[in-house]
Amino acid sequence: MRDNLKREGRIRRLPVNKKEIIDAFNLAKRDLDTARKIYAEDFDWAFAIAYNSMLQASRAFMFSEGWRPSGETQHVTVIKFVESVLGEKIKDKIIVLDRMRRKRHIAVYDEAGIVSEYEAEFAVKNAEEFLQEIEKILIKKGFLK
Repeated sequence: MRDNLKREGRIRRLPVNKKEIIDAFNLAKRDLDTARKIYAEDFDWAFAIAYNSMLQASRAFMFSEGWRPSGETQHVTVIKFVESVLGEKIKDKIIVLDRMRRKRHIAVYDEAGIVSEYEAEFAVKNAEEFLQEIEKILIKKGFLK
């Protein structure tokens, strides 16, 4: 799948930059903290911010591999890239992330009040677990401590 993404011009090589990886992962942690805080006030935004947390962690991983998304549909590209590299390791989390991507789009751009309390809670919990997995990988690769 990574070869397809490259051939289609959806990813491009970039030099591995530790600061960029750390910055992206710090954004992921910031967004997770914000999702936790806003959860009691707004399920739609807690869900959207939890999704963004997972997206930023995925970008940090992608950067650690020496790639970055390009062109349109970058969110989809990032998810497909992580799936192509990590595959079975976090398959369930990738499926959830992609479903969250679709629902987040509706909640942010089309319709307010569509995220239930359960969905928001699940999104935050899933983001916590996803960040832990990506963090372990980035620590093992020497980018985080």
